[in-house]
Amino acid sequence: MGGLIFGGFVSEQTVTNSGHAFDAAVALQPQADGRFSGHTSLAYANMVGPFGGITAAQALNAVLQHPQRLGEPVSLTVNFCAALADGPFTVKAHPARTNRSTQHWVIEVSQAEQVVLTATAFTALRRDTWSGPEHAMPVVPPPSNVEVPDGKARVEWVNRYEMRFVQGGFPIDWNGVDTGTSRSQVWVRDNPPRPLDFASLTALADIFFPRIWLRRPTLVPIGTVSMTVYFHTDGAQLAATGTGYLLGQAQAQNFRNGYFDQTAQMWNEAGHLLVTTHQVVYYKE
Repeated sequence: MGGLIFGGFVSEQTVTNSGHAFDAAVALQPQADGRFSGHTSLAYANMVGPFGGITAAQALNAVLQHPQRLGEPVSLTVNFCAALADGPFTVKAHPARTNRSTQHWVIEVSQAEQVVLTATAFTALRRDTWSGPEHAMPVVPPPSNVEVPDGKARVEWVNRYEMRFVQGGFPIDWNGVDTGTSRSQVWVRDNPPRPLDFASLTALADIFFPRIWLRRPTLVPIGTVSMTVYFHTDGAQLAATGTGYLLGQAQAQNFRNGYFDQTAQMWNEAGHLLVTTHQVVYYKE
């Protein structure tokens, strides 16, 4: 999560010559002891430390690259213990239990021998069964009919995404008046476009700015404490989605005593619900 502050100074985009900035950011190198090494990316810098979505994607990528992985991700829960500092980190991912078609993972991200993130993941070999959506995609204008906000963002990671707000864009008037709603609807994809996969979908699930800033536009300090992502898709459907837009909808459910939760859904342009997510956010006044 991070602040979507458009206009003003922005650092130069960081994209490697070898490919997309996202692929460079989530790249991990296997180590002899079974762990993976990685490095934070200036292309996904937030106000303090990196964008939480990219950190969650890095954690999941350790599972995706692990030689013992069974199946595809069904869920991921990430607990942000501390903000990562710019620099190297290590990821330890191991299957706590493997069954015939399911697998449970425990993940830790560390810097300077201190744990900064803990996570669990659940992967599975999915079977063909009856399936039916219950949360239909909202009726909204197509992405071509929705404008992109003017200017670039002061927070660098926001520049890695093309966002077209249908409803609930970033506040313009920071007057602290309760708006009565925290709902946003936004068409979004990687910038520049990149074929969708589980790692990039994880990061996209965290692009929604803090709901408290929309409900009561005041720049209070915030930080995501825990985020869970549920994947309602598979590799074939992600490949079919390709570089297309996703429609994201996010809304809080309650603000109380320094914490609030926010939930979100993301559909592809064909109307398929790909992911739902829920997170708990700390705020200070």
